Amino acid sequence: MRHCIDCGVQLLPDDTHQPWLGGRAGPPHGSPGGPGATSRVDGKQMNLLAVLEGRPDGSEGWGGCWRLGRGRRCSLAFGLVIMTLVMASYVLSGTRQELLLASPFRYEPSPSPPGGESPGHAKEQPPPPPAGNLSAAKDAPGLRLVIDSIVARIAFTARQLPGTDALRRQEPHMFAVIPRKFLPSSRSPCWYEEFAGRNTSDPYLTNSYALYSKRFRATFDALRKAFWGHLAHAAGRHYRLRCLPRFYIIGQPKCGTTDLYDRLRLHPEVKFSAIKEPHWWTRKRFGIVRLRDGLRDRYPVEDYLDLFDLAAHQIHQGLQAGEPGRRSRIVTGEASASTMWDNNAWTFFYDNSTDGEPPFLTQDFIRAVQPDARLIVMLRDPVERLYSDYLYFASSNKSAEDFHEKVTEALQLFEACLLDSSLRPASTTTACACRCGCRWGCTLCTCWTGSPCSTGEQLLVLRLEDHASDVKSTMRRVCQFLSLGPLSEKQEALMTRSPASNARRPEDRSLGPMWPLTQRLLRDFYGPFNARLAQVLADEAFAWRKT
Repeated sequence: MRHCIDCGVQLLPDDTHQPWLGGRAGPPHGSPGGPGATSRVDGKQMNLLAVLEGRPDGSEGWGGCWRLGRGRRCSLAFGLVIMTLVMASYVLSGTRQELLLASPFRYEPSPSPPGGESPGHAKEQPPPPPAGNLSAAKDAPGLRLVIDSIVARIAFTARQLPGTDALRRQEPHMFAVIPRKFLPSSRSPCWYEEFAGRNTSDPYLTNSYALYSKRFRATFDALRKAFWGHLAHAAGRHYRLRCLPRFYIIGQPKCGTTDLYDRLRLHPEVKFSAIKEPHWWTRKRFGIVRLRDGLRDRYPVEDYLDLFDLAAHQIHQGLQAGEPGRRSRIVTGEASASTMWDNNAWTFFYDNSTDGEPPFLTQDFIRAVQPDARLIVMLRDPVERLYSDYLYFASSNKSAEDFHEKVTEALQLFEACLLDSSLRPASTTTACACRCGCRWGCTLCTCWTGSPCSTGEQLLVLRLEDHASDVKSTMRRVCQFLSLGPLSEKQEALMTRSPASNARRPEDRSLGPMWPLTQRLLRDFYGPFNARLAQVLADEAFAWRKT
């Protein structure tokens, strides 16, 4: 007697195997598989045909496959293809955790009984994070070394300020046009200069802002029509009033400078330049529009002064109609945020640098021609500012992963710059900024603090977080800083209750926050700069430990 080990069926001695040749037809009469064939299962007799009825005949070999229905053949072929792909994924990946195709057979551990985990049952793991996040986590130790290297090289050294004579030699034309003293009857830095043209002359014919920017031509057309009516006449000569801004709104991108500008321009005593962001001090006076476009002809200081002719016309009217000795209340302003951080031109124009240090910065020239200029700075937690800047200015493929890659690249480049130069060039040069402006969070404490412009009477530093939570308080501080007149209830409501300008777009909000790993790296990078700024300003809020 032979045993079938798998099914527990005992075949009697007369159960010999003989092939069936009739397909679905039964075996020939009298064969061992006939009606009389019996078997024992668990000690009981059973009809063998009853047990095997309906089972495919395995003795037909591969030839039996072709006698199957078409649907079954297709199913068999499809199964073979799936099995081949699964096996190939094992071979190619070399590990089951990185299969190219997920296996349809997945082991699901049974739940553990209350009170503890059953032995032999593996604890179910949470789904893994995205592949990019895992890759970034693997690179974190290397980035930690980069941050440590940067922090070890940070040194806030005192900067040697250039003398006025050196500045005059560098920009002789600018100092020839701007006088050393301004009209005492005007709160804004204004003066009269002779105009030699006739009433048919076009004072804006060669103005570079009008030539290169079509959107400003309407403004200059209006100025052109009103120009002759706002001249002063004495002894057969004609004089025009020239003005510089009394104050500058500076800061960094995505720090709320546009919102502050839009609110402050509603004050009746404030008159801004005809163009919101002239960028003259940092770019146009060097012939820089965009660095990637190369250099153009320099914009002379006269082109910059033309932008304040609207304010100059009103100041002139007030001076002519007012009582002798009465000062004009109009205050001129300008809002180029780049005035704070953009000093890229020094690498192209200033050769007499020491140890890679820029010999002249923007604030040096402003201080020299306007010793009493007021500066309003709007800052923000540099980590959040950087991500907001990325979402606003990046044009395509924006994501938290792409932002992390750009931060990684920028930090490595910043470290390389510190290896070759001191902190100030690294925080003021585009070459050290790559595609991510991480240096912008370092500029105020490396270039502005410690200069004569940074006294409490001339420098007002605000936080965007405070401005967003209490607009009325911020605007009152600004008005007090500029010694502006009081507002009516209606005027103040109009200034403070309008919606925020330049807020984050809905499509950028949908991208979600930055990765926690990216945030930690940036907090470590900006930590020393924030601490230094808080120390100089004597305000721990600028450490941004709690934004």
